Amino acid sequence: MLKVQEIRELIKLIDQSSIDEFSYESNGTKVSMKKEKGERVQAVQSPANIAPAASEVVSQPSTEPVEVESTPEPQAAKPAEKNAGGHDHEIVSPMVGTFYSSPTPESDVYVQKGDKVSSDTVVCIVEAMKLFNEIEAEVKGEITEVLVEDGELVEYGQPLFRVKTE
Repeated sequence: MLKVQEIRELIKLIDQSSIDEFSYESNGTKVSMKKEKGERVQAVQSPANIAPAASEVVSQPSTEPVEVESTPEPQAAKPAEKNAGGHDHEIVSPMVGTFYSSPTPESDVYVQKGDKVSSDTVVCIVEAMKLFNEIEAEVKGEITEVLVEDGELVEYGQPLFRVKTE
């Protein structure tokens, strides 16, 4: 495991260099650093036998000491939290693409909060590589929440709508 002083020295070297990203792994310990616009260096150290923790270091061009701040890794959402919003089904994106809430910019949206849907109701379009794919609700119920905005990029498996099924 690397000592804090060794990590600080690595951060200074990376900060002074033209390298934007750095990774190092030894004896089950992994350190990764990435610059964001040359102002922030983020270091993550995760040994095999210790729970992972993230350290953020804000570096400045002056000779002031570098601060290291540790924060615990976020925990996965609990199943009880999933149904807290009054829904029991999420319509997810089947692909990476651009989300469109209506067939054309001038048209009304397919669905909005409070609308009733059936399993074959088209709820949106996801454009991928110039192909417009209509996404159906796949369940019967009421839209309780729209999770993305028109024109937003969506990922595979990303929730688009929340539905309270009947």
